Order: sequence, then C-alpha cells, then structure tokens
Amino acid sequence: MERSIETQVSQAVDAWLRWLPRWEPSTHRGRVAPCRRCFGSPVLSAAGLGSDVPHGVQHGLSTRIKTIVDHAVAEYTSRNLPMLQAELDQQAARNRARSYRPAEGLDPEFEGLPLDPEPVPGAPFLFTIGGLAEEVDADIPALPPLSDEAKAALRQEVGLADDYANMIGREACAVLLHHRLRIQAAISQYVEPQIAAMLEELTRSLDAPFDSGPDPGPADYPAEH
Repeated sequence: MERSIETQVSQAVDAWLRWLPRWEPSTHRGRVAPCRRCFGSPVLSAAGLGSDVPHGVQHGLSTRIKTIVDHAVAEYTSRNLPMLQAELDQQAARNRARSYRPAEGLDPEFEGLPLDPEPVPGAPFLFTIGGLAEEVDADIPALPPLSDEAKAALRQEVGLADDYANMIGREACAVLLHHRLRIQAAISQYVEPQIAAMLEELTRSLDAPFDSGPDPGPADYPAEH
C-alpha cells in the first residue's frame, strides 16, 4: 500500500533528526554561489529553518523532501504522461551507459551539492570530478531530435508534471508545519551550541590575535663611538 505524503514527510523528518546529532560545522572555505536547492526554498520556510541555520543542516532536510516530491511525480508521470515518460526512459538509459557517475548514490546531506570546491585564483586544479564526468558524457551519443509537434506535446506534459510537483510540494510543506516544534528543539539542542562555541572561539582569537609573551624590552643597539 502506498504511503501517504504525510507519512513520508514525517519519516523524512525522523531520519533527519537522527542524523542531526552527527552534524558538525564546516571548517573549509565556504562557496560563493548559493545552493539552488535550498536558497529561497518554501520547504525550509515551512520547517522554520531560516537563513541563520547553517546550510549543511538545511540541505539534509530539503533534499529528503525533494526526494519525496520527485518519487510522487515519477509515479504520476508513469501513469499519465507517456511521452514524457518515454523521454525520461531514454535519458535514464543514456545515464546508465556512463561508466563514471560521481553524483549518484550520495547521502541526502551531500546530494545535489557541487562535486568540486570553489577554485582558488591562481591555483588551478589539475583535474576536477565534474570535468571527468563531462569527459565521459561526451562519449555518449545524444538523444534523437524531436519534431516540432513532439516538442509541443512534450512541453505540455512537462507543464502538467510541474503542476503536480507544485501540488505535492505544497502538501509536503503543510505537513512540515506540524513538525516545526520538533525541528526547532533539535536545532536548539544540537546546532546552536556549536555555533555559539565557534563565535566564542572567534571572539577570543580577535581579542588576542597574537600569542602573548614576556615583554622583550628595548632592543639592544650597538654603542655609538
């Protein structure tokens, strides 16, 4: 029996809450570009995860909810949108032909994130994971072109799929509203203390930027003659 959206969202929140105690603040250099999955996400707004919550914490929940929406849309498409389903099947077959798929099989906390760190000016990478994946893609034949009529029909079905995704997304957000207290309690317990500790450490380092030591006294200079 298919689980309801309410059940799936509740289970996703439960899984995220089990993961949250393992979260630790990132120590590497932050990215310049915002995450397209999380920036301005209505899912995060419904969950009460504002901009003051670290992105790593947000991403794990938004990805889990996106997976629920994606699965619902996939089932709707397979039942009602044959042309779009055929296009997706061809794309899936093309993806399976790739020998290198670094973005697949990742945990929700890492799914959808860039494969490579931000480049450092003047220090180019010898290679990147994304570049290797693109090299493999270049060897896979492109999908056959569509006629104008097929493109128009496909656009219509894509529009229907988008409408259904928006409907499921709104339903998921409504369910998340009922979990806000649990989510906020977990943030207070596991995230805020770590952020406070980082700010305290930063304050100490700013107050004492140099190691304190004994006063070296006046410098010794050679006597004048």
